[in-house]
Amino acid sequence: MKRIMTAALGAAIIATPAFAEYPERAITMVVPFSAGGPTDTVTRLVAESMSKDLGQQIVVENVGGAGGTLGAGKVAKADADGYTLLLHHIGMATSATLYRKLAYDPLNAFDYVGLVTDVPMVIVARPNFEPADLKGLIEYVKANKDKVNYANAGIGAASHLCGMMFMSAIETKLTAVPYKGTGPALTDLMGGQVDFMCDQTTNTTNQIKEKKIKAYATTTAKRLDALPDVPTAGEGGLPGFQVGIWHAVYAPKGTPKAAIDKLSAALQKALKDPNVVERFASLGTVPVTQEEATPAALEAKLKSEIARWKPVIESAGEYAD
Repeated sequence: MKRIMTAALGAAIIATPAFAEYPERAITMVVPFSAGGPTDTVTRLVAESMSKDLGQQIVVENVGGAGGTLGAGKVAKADADGYTLLLHHIGMATSATLYRKLAYDPLNAFDYVGLVTDVPMVIVARPNFEPADLKGLIEYVKANKDKVNYANAGIGAASHLCGMMFMSAIETKLTAVPYKGTGPALTDLMGGQVDFMCDQTTNTTNQIKEKKIKAYATTTAKRLDALPDVPTAGEGGLPGFQVGIWHAVYAPKGTPKAAIDKLSAALQKALKDPNVVERFASLGTVPVTQEEATPAALEAKLKSEIARWKPVIESAGEYAD
């Protein structure tokens, strides 16, 4: 009997994944947007630093389309073994309302690793756009609402969400020009094909400094160190207009806690990496605190953001099938 029990115990140990040794091979981190965009930039910085701590490479895979839902859906269906992760932005929260037919439940299809950063937005325009400041911009678009257009990277993108909030704040409906990603939208903005847009500082700071685009306001409570000459929206005539595009790391639901714990610890360490801190600062953002780079903090954030954006999206009436 003892031999049988010993054999059975040995078989159980062999069948149990050795997550104490996790990770034993490369990890894939999915970015649900195109390469070169702001979320991609954040992901690659964090992935590189986390790889050093984990002792295995984190390979970044871009799975763009449908406002980030294609990439998120791929991770939701992946094996829950700790080797497929998702780095998504605020779209994880807004997709719950934006999409009438979502293939996954944002709250229940994933396990949480932790928050990464909260990236400010900035309202920018083509370099030769007529208005001189935010107050002038608001007056101009109100008077020319049928002629002015604004660019975004498609439904669910950060630029789309900020645009919805801007139109709501000034109580004016404008013509949107959607693109398949932030890159082409910004290229056309610099070229003068579209009038203005609202996008993350990680994607616009360098172009603003090089005067390739005109900056009107940041969506922050105080001015950014990276863009000290750009006033806040509050200073420019839109008090309370604050939009931050937060990013976070997720894993498929059911991922072993041992793997989640290691990933969260590696994330926390990465966010203290001097190179990550320096690069984030140059892009106009900062890492979240160690307390926020945790599963519990991310779960609470996602729930609160779903509740916050639901009325905004329903009021705008902009949905995707």
